[in-house]
Amino acid sequence: MTRRSERVSATLTRAVQEVVARGFADPRIRGLITVTGVDVSPDMAEARVMVSVFPASDEPLTMHGLRAAAAHLRHEVSEIVDLRVMPKLHFVTDTRLKKEARVLGAINRAAATSSEPAPGWRPRADATPPPAATDIAPPTPNTPAGDQPKERGS
Repeated sequence: MTRRSERVSATLTRAVQEVVARGFADPRIRGLITVTGVDVSPDMAEARVMVSVFPASDEPLTMHGLRAAAAHLRHEVSEIVDLRVMPKLHFVTDTRLKKEARVLGAINRAAATSSEPAPGWRPRADATPPPAATDIAPPTPNTPAGDQPKERGS
């Protein structure tokens, strides 16, 4: 992605989010709508707008409404963003957040069920254990850390 297309993508992301945040008269468009990103085609003629909708039960109807209102949204965005040619907007559901939530949930469940290592797990032979708290001497009260005086004769 070129620097220009990255800038246009970031600008369009903010502008589309601003227009979506204003709200719509279309009753199909409801719930918490987040524009997670915009990918612009190399010729800047089309833009894929990635959207996340919460709650998930509102997603199909909201996406249908956004796709139906794409031309209106394009016009509203063109009043905010100064581009010679405004890309045609295509709305798609962003599933990255859902996948991330599932993975984090699985990690949390695995961590909660067992704090013991998995069967068959053993540490690497070349791994050194971290130093114990007693191996590290605290700095003296009047001397900042790292400025410890050296003992004479060393």
